[in-house]
Amino acid sequence: MLSESNISFALHTFISLSDNKKVFFDFALLRRVFRYAKPYRKKFYWSVVLAITLAIFTPIRPWLIQLTVNDYISAKPGTTFFNRKLDIAGMLILITVIQIGLILIETLMRFVFSFTTASLGQSVVKDLRVETYKKILNLNLSQFDKTPVGTLTTRTISDIESVNDIFSDGLVPVIADLLTILCVLVFMFYADWQLAFIALIPFPIIIVATYYFKESINKSFQRVRNAIAALNSFVQEHLSGMAVVQAFAAEEKEFNKFKKINREHRNANIRGIMAYSIFFPVVEVVSALSIGLIVWYSSEHKIAAGTIMSFILYINLLFRPLRMLADKFNVLQMGIIASDRVFKVLDNPDVADNAGTYKPQQVKGKIEFDKVWFAYDNENYVLKNVSFVASPGETIAIVGHTGSGKTTIISLLNRLYHIQKGDIRIDDVGIEDFELNALRSKIGVVLQDVFLFSGSVMDNITLRNPEIPAEKVIEAAKMIEMHDFIMQLPGGYDYNVMERGATLSLGQRQLLSFIRAMLYNPSVLILDEATSSVDTESEQLIQHAIDTVISGRTSIIIAHRLSTIRKASRIIVLDKGVVKETGTHDELLQKGGFYSQLYEIQFVKKNNVL
Repeated sequence: MLSESNISFALHTFISLSDNKKVFFDFALLRRVFRYAKPYRKKFYWSVVLAITLAIFTPIRPWLIQLTVNDYISAKPGTTFFNRKLDIAGMLILITVIQIGLILIETLMRFVFSFTTASLGQSVVKDLRVETYKKILNLNLSQFDKTPVGTLTTRTISDIESVNDIFSDGLVPVIADLLTILCVLVFMFYADWQLAFIALIPFPIIIVATYYFKESINKSFQRVRNAIAALNSFVQEHLSGMAVVQAFAAEEKEFNKFKKINREHRNANIRGIMAYSIFFPVVEVVSALSIGLIVWYSSEHKIAAGTIMSFILYINLLFRPLRMLADKFNVLQMGIIASDRVFKVLDNPDVADNAGTYKPQQVKGKIEFDKVWFAYDNENYVLKNVSFVASPGETIAIVGHTGSGKTTIISLLNRLYHIQKGDIRIDDVGIEDFELNALRSKIGVVLQDVFLFSGSVMDNITLRNPEIPAEKVIEAAKMIEMHDFIMQLPGGYDYNVMERGATLSLGQRQLLSFIRAMLYNPSVLILDEATSSVDTESEQLIQHAIDTVISGRTSIIIAHRLSTIRKASRIIVLDKGVVKETGTHDELLQKGGFYSQLYEIQFVKKNNVL
């Protein structure tokens, strides 16, 4: 297994490189990330083996050049090689062939190394993204009320993609670079320790430059990430609300806002570019200074030409990984920070409780609210001591002003939220005892705000459930007289409704959502303002469907239009979360109370105006 012990040496090496004021790496986070690499431990082992092998291979070619120049180009004919006499030409050809072979082998290993680390990172990203999205699907709806959609989108996509950098551009590549530097230094001191010390005199300069480069790039990364988040949020919001922007002639004003945000994004990137533009030339200058010191010292102490050439190559090999180490450390740090944000989503305890085990094949449809109290923020109660009973097959209507708690009732029935006090029962069984999918599969819902996904009409009705045959969809469509309309669309049931159903009217989208609810033949039907966004003709279609479908089903109808609930067997009137009145349409009108006032507002005053 890929365990903590396999990577602890490398991790503690990185931790020791951090300063005392800041924790450069969170070991616990990094260890948790590597748990996702356990199924792919062979790839990790291969990448480490390749990193070690490449580190050893890298300084061999300069050593061969030193050997060639010092021992063979300057050698006399008859030089022996493995106790065999070879002429100079033969020896040079042999070493050249070895050099070419080493280059080919090293190139192949670098390709395999890059591919393996990238593949390991993408495999981890795939598993982590699946787990994160699964967790998001099971979060309580209250989390989506408090968390912007863009935040969860960033966690699922860009933050998890940054975790990939830990493997492809972070941990293992940094190990490879550190090992390369170590091996090059070993070869340098083995060849000539005095010359090695001379060559490394400017080394402190690069250490200081690397530190400041790391700090500058780190701040730049943070600014760029914040600027990208602001840019994405602005563009997403304004593309969705483009109709409002254009309707109020606010294009120029919003465009100026966009330019300001975009300018900040540019400035953040320029700061990073400036850091690179300074750091890389500094590395080149320090490298040239080291080479100059090598040439000066060699001329004073008559160092062999081959040794000078090899040391010049060693310096290039030494400074090449140094140029990128600071950048890779920042990439690794950003990956760990991103993983922290992802793990906060995974560790969110506010998930839908699915401890219930009751999974009936069918329910009769008796619904009971018993002294229910509910608040979204645990303080300001939206529902206060609400009690009512709906018998199997009964149609209940709930009316009231906006914010009275009507929609909250159906959210609680579906267990989208958890109540603070009281009980909700279906067929005398508490809804908490139901298995969650079993509960929701028995309840059909048509919401006021219809959401259609990009795809065909068929996909939106079935929600891409392959177990639902087309014949059943057509039967449900005919039930509410939508089949003929769908067949008139280009492609019929294969017609693409585009994102959010942009190619359909509000009424048509409402009717499609009605088919979606009816398709599952629910025992309980909930209509939340199902006719609020439709014209008179569409409302008549839905009323016909309601009259047909609610027969034999317990139905809860929530509506502002009182004309749609006259046939309800009972009407519950809510005001500020409290049940004010209960009765039939005629009974409530005779009382002259709250319902009667609502009725007068909608009909009596309307008729007077007309």
